Amino acid sequence: MGFQKQAFILLSVLLFFNFLIFSTADDLREAEFTKLCETKTILTINGSFPGPEIRVRRDDTVYVNGIEDSINGANEIIRPGRNFTYEIELDDEIGTLWWHARSAWAKATVYGAFVILPATGERYPFPAPTSDQTIILGECFRQELAEGSVPGQAVGYTINGHLSEEYGCNDTQYQLQVDYQGLYLLRIINAVANESMVFAIAQHSFTVVGRNAAYARCSFLSSLTLAPGQTLDILLSANQNVGQYYITAQSSSRGLSTSGILHYTTSTGL
Repeated sequence: MGFQKQAFILLSVLLFFNFLIFSTADDLREAEFTKLCETKTILTINGSFPGPEIRVRRDDTVYVNGIEDSINGANEIIRPGRNFTYEIELDDEIGTLWWHARSAWAKATVYGAFVILPATGERYPFPAPTSDQTIILGECFRQELAEGSVPGQAVGYTINGHLSEEYGCNDTQYQLQVDYQGLYLLRIINAVANESMVFAIAQHSFTVVGRNAAYARCSFLSSLTLAPGQTLDILLSANQNVGQYYITAQSSSRGLSTSGILHYTTSTGL
């Protein structure tokens, strides 16, 4: 992967603010969300938090339109009032990346998954999963973020935009439904700006098969530590007794955490 392409995809992660938007995620708008017992206005793409997931295949070509910005590592500078279309050919990348806004205040809420699937006819170098799910670890702030402001320190963490019941505000808790004996490819993204996050599912272990849009030698872990901005692709075997199990995501330094529920949907177990 060349330096310019690597800087654009892995460091800049395919979306900048002010503004670079994919054609599939082209509506930048403010929306009201109720978190931590308060309703606040946040900046979103298409009114969703996290933003829409973008899925492509290896060997696809992605086009990104930019307005009034420049890109580190790129030769082109977009002049005010002008635009430029960036052409990105995906060849070496496979697995999970993410896109996000460039400025600190917008990046707190404007982000989403960028998934690169195998090319047509190409197989994974590991057992085919029953399905795959994306899990984005994010953060929540007490104050309403204003343009140009610095978000400050998070007061809560989210899983796919959901806080957990421990915050006591009747926020909906994230739930992941699985079938007994199913094999699931989970795409974990740490979108928390300045904190490593520890991810785990009670009584379950993981097989790591990818890191930062590249296949990885398989490793077997009971918990995962993701640095800020890191992505991991993991296999989860739904092989425990049918029931419900806590999904946890905890800051490695602050002790603040959030949780969700892994829920088996079938009626037969071990």
